[in-house]
Amino acid sequence: MDWLNRAADGSLVLSLHIQPGAKKTEIAGLHGEALKIRLAAPPVDGKANAALIAFLAKTCGVPRSAVELVSGDTSRTKRVRLTGVDVATVEALAGG
Repeated sequence: MDWLNRAADGSLVLSLHIQPGAKKTEIAGLHGEALKIRLAAPPVDGKANAALIAFLAKTCGVPRSAVELVSGDTSRTKRVRLTGVDVATVEALAGG
């Protein structure tokens, strides 16, 4: 999967396409080579990034400290590192 990569330290790095300001926060499937996530939070003052981290932590069953925004702080295209999550859990996010 192009959107999911395993880093040398065993963590997982996800390539994401974010749609802030959506009606509800949800995973919307694949968008090109990225996993698309709709966020209800607006792209203001880091609110969308905070909502993304909280959503991924809750969805993957890990603490927020296990979710790190690697790149794309102000972009719709983001890379996020997940620590302590198995590949099957993350693959299930995109429906397999």
